[in-house]
Amino acid sequence: MTPVTAESGSSTPVIVVSVDTLAQDNVKTDVAEQKVEDEAASNTESVEADAKNEADKEVKEVIKVGMECDLKHLYQKEDDKGRTSWTDKYPEDLEEAAENETTAKFAILVRNKKSFEDSRKKLEIDSIVVQSPLLKIVLAKVLKDYPGITCTLKRLVFQAPFNPFVHRWEELAAALDEEEDEETKKHLELLFAVLKVELTDIISARLDYIKNKVITFEHLWTIFVPGTTLYSAEWNRDCGSRFKSSSYFEHPKYGNCFGISAQKVDWDGDKFGYATAQNLILEFPGTMSISSLDTFPLEYHPEQEKVSSDLFKRGKLFESYHGYHYKSYKAFAIGKNKCGDDIKVTVDSRIVIDSFAFGKFNPNRIAPLAPLKPKVKVARESSNDYDDSDANSDVSYDSDDDDAYSFANDANSSNSRGFKHIPLTDAQLIQCTPLVRGYALKSKQWLSFFVDAVNEIEFNSSAFANLVLPADQKELILAFAMSQVKFKDDFDDVISGKGKGIIMLLSGGPGVGKTLTAESVAETMKVPLYMMSAGDLGIRSHEVEINITNILEMVAKWNAVLLLDECDVFLEARSKHDLERNKIVSIFLRTLEYYEGILFLTTNRVQDMDPAFQSRIHISMEYPGLDKEARKQVWQNFLKRGIENELSEKEVGMLAEVDINGRQIKNVLKTGQLLARHKGVKLRYEHLRTVLNVERKKVEQLA
Repeated sequence: MTPVTAESGSSTPVIVVSVDTLAQDNVKTDVAEQKVEDEAASNTESVEADAKNEADKEVKEVIKVGMECDLKHLYQKEDDKGRTSWTDKYPEDLEEAAENETTAKFAILVRNKKSFEDSRKKLEIDSIVVQSPLLKIVLAKVLKDYPGITCTLKRLVFQAPFNPFVHRWEELAAALDEEEDEETKKHLELLFAVLKVELTDIISARLDYIKNKVITFEHLWTIFVPGTTLYSAEWNRDCGSRFKSSSYFEHPKYGNCFGISAQKVDWDGDKFGYATAQNLILEFPGTMSISSLDTFPLEYHPEQEKVSSDLFKRGKLFESYHGYHYKSYKAFAIGKNKCGDDIKVTVDSRIVIDSFAFGKFNPNRIAPLAPLKPKVKVARESSNDYDDSDANSDVSYDSDDDDAYSFANDANSSNSRGFKHIPLTDAQLIQCTPLVRGYALKSKQWLSFFVDAVNEIEFNSSAFANLVLPADQKELILAFAMSQVKFKDDFDDVISGKGKGIIMLLSGGPGVGKTLTAESVAETMKVPLYMMSAGDLGIRSHEVEINITNILEMVAKWNAVLLLDECDVFLEARSKHDLERNKIVSIFLRTLEYYEGILFLTTNRVQDMDPAFQSRIHISMEYPGLDKEARKQVWQNFLKRGIENELSEKEVGMLAEVDINGRQIKNVLKTGQLLARHKGVKLRYEHLRTVLNVERKKVEQLA
């Protein structure tokens, strides 16, 4: 760039600037101006953005979620891989709805689909829609009580394979023949014609199976008609039940199965009802005899009349065992193991049948019952006609009316409600369960007993007479016990429910008749005897409290005699050092105050009992040792109980001279009888003398 200079003679100051410097200044000025313009543009854009954000914010504030009162339809769409999603675009490949105002005028709609299983058909019926009100009236009678069918619906749909029509085909044909109204008959003919084409094969096959008394696995459903009585064998006993429903399914263990849901008439302690029972028929090839199935309709049994008669009689027996009953049982019963599975339990003792107590103390072992549903309220007359149908039943059961199921007191049952029991129908008696629930007194187990194995008790009428005690003392004990059962509600404490029971303490040496007294009283009164032991109560205080409360409540309900033998184990005087025993004693003191039954306490250590029990004992009797006359009476009582002997009166008197207690006399007699039988002769004096000599030597050696 060329520099510019001023002349030396000029008076005006001259600034000498080079051309390059001017150019640079111009560039700087341009840059500064551009920067100012850029900043202004940036500020403008920022302002516009802020304004837009403010506008968007205002728009968002205006839109409120869910507040617009309108519909927005979304439609499902499917891609090439079958995955579905939702869109608001209306599908373009839709056809008009098949059912509309035009189809509404037709009496019947038959919906068909392509047939893939039957090579003889191009199409098969998927379902039938009955729209005719005339048909609905007729079908309501034909399909009466058929489960799952409600003919009063506006839209009545029947799905293939049309089980209701297969099972009621004869009734439908009869309704067609008997119909007198012309319009209704035309509608029936239309329905009958459609069904006949579709069901001809299966109905013909069903009739053929029944004629030959066989069935295939595929067509098992055709012979199981809802409401019919089924036959099955359980625990080697004939059983009847009411068929409810069935289905084919894949069992994880057995494979293809035909599942049957049946109902048995049961008693839960308060009412009769239907208990659910499940049965399985495993898949089998070809045909099988109907009577060979594990479960099948009773009408196909080869001995239908005999089996029906036996089930009817057993049902009457089951019906009579509602409530509480004191019976004898000698057979196996059904119990539960730790896993909840049914097991056999051998029982040879007296039992108490009481489903109410069973359910109370075993709430998880008794299922709720479905109500019995006959509607006509007229008493049933006894009949020998074993009709499987409940439709003609003339008995009313209302699930909400407990009185209808309750029972009245009689000589063999006990119930405080006293309501009248409405008898079961003949069909329901055949469908009764073979088991009654109760308690085995000997093994102290809650079990289910077979109705036909329950027997009456042969009470020992001479038990109390054989008790060797002073006559006035025996009379006092028996009078107290019998009066307590009859008049226990006549006396009450200041606190209601307290002090209604009677407690008798029997003390004395071993073998003098303490335990026999309680057993004889129970035998004479013909009531259960519950012998409470340490094993029933446990050893921890909380276990003792729960168990003794349950036992006392149970025994009082049965009007039973409660015996606590060797009671000093639990009633020993409290000490300062054994807190657990003190707890147990205090539990007994409190619970016995509210016991409402008869309690016998026996001990030979009365001096060790806690003093607080003395005020809770109503009668305290001390049994002295047996004298000669008492021992002679005991000898004679045992000899009279069927023991073949050749003992004279004099020899019995000689035996009474030996100072032994009643239990020892029994043991000597038993041992002597075994010795006599070994020799093949009747019991003689020398046999008993030999036993007594051995016992005496044994006693001397131990001493």
